[in-house]
Amino acid sequence: MKAKTVFYCTECGNETAKWSGRCTACGAWNTIEEAPEVKVTKASVKGGTVRRSRPSLIADLSTEAEARFSTGLKELDRVLGGGAVRGSIVLVGGAPGIGKSTLLLQICGLIGQREKILYVTGEESQRQLKMRAMRLGVDAGEIYVLAETDLNQVISCIEDVKPTVVIIDSIQTMYDAEVASAPGSVTQVRECTMTLMRQAKADNFTAFVVGHINKEGNIAGPKVLEHMVDCILYFEGDRNTSYRILRSGKNRFGSTNEIGVFEMESNGLREVENPSEMLLDGRPENAPGTCVTCVMEGTRPVLAEIQALVSNTGYNAARRNTNGIDHNRAMMLLAVLEKRGGVPIGGYDSYINVVGGLTVDEPAADLATVLAVASSYYDKPLGTHVAAIGEVGLSGEIRSVMNLNQRLTETARLGFQSCVIPYRTGKEEPNAPAGLKLIRVRNVREAIMAVFDE
Repeated sequence: MKAKTVFYCTECGNETAKWSGRCTACGAWNTIEEAPEVKVTKASVKGGTVRRSRPSLIADLSTEAEARFSTGLKELDRVLGGGAVRGSIVLVGGAPGIGKSTLLLQICGLIGQREKILYVTGEESQRQLKMRAMRLGVDAGEIYVLAETDLNQVISCIEDVKPTVVIIDSIQTMYDAEVASAPGSVTQVRECTMTLMRQAKADNFTAFVVGHINKEGNIAGPKVLEHMVDCILYFEGDRNTSYRILRSGKNRFGSTNEIGVFEMESNGLREVENPSEMLLDGRPENAPGTCVTCVMEGTRPVLAEIQALVSNTGYNAARRNTNGIDHNRAMMLLAVLEKRGGVPIGGYDSYINVVGGLTVDEPAADLATVLAVASSYYDKPLGTHVAAIGEVGLSGEIRSVMNLNQRLTETARLGFQSCVIPYRTGKEEPNAPAGLKLIRVRNVREAIMAVFDE
């Protein structure tokens, strides 16, 4: 007899009886996948009775802070909101070979003396894990290793060892024998994560789960997977470079704007405590087409270098290419620069890049982007010690940004001598740090004249 199948939406997890091009629940296109129907068992009902849940008055609920512990890495603790939380489940995603397993194994070496750890590997053998641990210098502590893909065996081992930290590498290799579906499928990933989450809440251990990503850069599997976990960490970076950025996409116990910066070395990941110096390392002096701005990554100000290249086009339509900055916003800034700033770049190819692999997504970088493009067009350098902070509007005006004084302090600390800022700064009156000259401008045209002395 042919097994009955159902269809799932990989974005929201909605079930339907037949396939369609668009999900009726969330409206996403081409996200419906076929999977075998999961049979409902009564294994959770003990003694023929069902446990009844009772509500509690909100006035009687406890407001005590969650129990946290340090992972041994300050950059990771910053992204987690001050440390890992007991009874939480953390999903770590990233491209293959980016350093997810290396990061988690280093955590084992740092907290293995005070925590009982169970490292479950479904992709490597115990020998392979041991060789990597020796390379990272992880050879002591109460660290248990289990090479297993059967989730029921993993849960049994958790009940026997009673660890305080559990690492699953990776969730796509785990399978539940009671679920009639292949490992890595939508059903298996969802059911295995749900079982692991219930166990973590019941036994009060912290679970770090490695998740693969798809070609769009999102966590592979059903979208409900991201809703179930307490925290999602994305490990970003180019495999051809040594720097890695750890970014929080979701965090129930902290901010989602914090980032952690690491450098991949031969013996593992090294924390970068000063990302601004790292991002500005190797910056050319007095080169046209480059400008530095200060962006806020959570509570941390970070200096980023924005480069632009404007050249004659060899096509009927000018080419536009961006890296590290939103393409649509960059196109808007180019239009404002031509219309309001008087720089005729419509017939030129324009390329904009953020150095160091950082992704800039806040409007405070608008002014630096515009000045970098203008500098490349005129082939005149802005100066090595000039920075720019401000949002650009469609009418060409320069608007104020938040945390301006904190940005100026970081800019002055890195040795910059002048900074272009909005003329109107709202309620936050800028305090110029010692050695930093503030150039206040009202619009794009005024900013270009100020930096080029035209």
